Amino acid sequence: MGGNAVGWALIALGLPLSGVLALAGDALGAEFPEVLGARLAGLLAATRPWMALVALYVALKIPVPLWPEGFPVLGLASTAALCAAALAFVWERVGWLRAALMLVVSFGVGLGVELLGSRTGIPFGEYTYAGAPAPTLLTVPLIVPLGWFALTLTATSLSRGRPWLAGALMMLWDVGLEPLMTAQGYWTWTDPLPLWAGAPVQNFLGWWAVGWGLSWVFTGLAPGLFGRAGVGWALPGWLERVDGNVPPSRVPSLSLLPGARRAGEGLDFRVVYATEAFFLPGGLVLVGRYAEAAVTLAAMGLGLGLARALRPGRRAVTRAG
Repeated sequence: MGGNAVGWALIALGLPLSGVLALAGDALGAEFPEVLGARLAGLLAATRPWMALVALYVALKIPVPLWPEGFPVLGLASTAALCAAALAFVWERVGWLRAALMLVVSFGVGLGVELLGSRTGIPFGEYTYAGAPAPTLLTVPLIVPLGWFALTLTATSLSRGRPWLAGALMMLWDVGLEPLMTAQGYWTWTDPLPLWAGAPVQNFLGWWAVGWGLSWVFTGLAPGLFGRAGVGWALPGWLERVDGNVPPSRVPSLSLLPGARRAGEGLDFRVVYATEAFFLPGGLVLVGRYAEAAVTLAAMGLGLGLARALRPGRRAVTRAG
């Protein structure tokens, strides 16, 4: 048990939560079960499918400290849940056709650049997938092309549809992915000019370029999804007819607190970046990479800060205030 001290510490977090519930029960008395039940029912009714899948993605990360050797299973399952969440998020806002196109393009490009990169060193540098955990697709771990879809959607949402910034956010995300995934044996760097966790400068430039390109496609397909003006690229008429009507996007009310404002306002896939800014450094701590964890936290914090500082309309709002 001593080797899983961090895991037991996470379990211990349930103790203060139990205390909070006990205090709430004392405050509300006999009404507590009824009030809690009503609010939980309201929460479940307002929760969109993509939110439930994001919650599943987070939940699948929690057992890692207690089952470190199960990282390949939990990692693939959590990434698949996040990919499904991304698909559901886009589907409910712009329809299944454009959601499917984004998934197919990002999966195909992600797989293609990884095959090219691991064989030629372009665009990321020299590395190999030899010995990577199963399942693999043409030697590339399945978790990798699956991840490109959700990563791109998250970064494009956070950047408000600006591909250059989305690429930068993905590059900063990779600062944490490199030390974690190499420690887990997903790939091995053999580049003669390593900069960080075995990866060369070329790797991060490659991430920016590929992220920029995928984000440009996403924004072109559905600019309104990312707060941009326009109707998106026109698709062949027969495809548009197959797509049918786009379901209206709804803003849910997500609050367990009496009198709280609508907590779902403005909630979208950007939340995943902030979630990873917590879990990715935590994963590095679990494998003993403390310095890398600190750098990752700083890098992703920088990404969040940049997105906030550069969001459209911020300067105008500040001056008006």
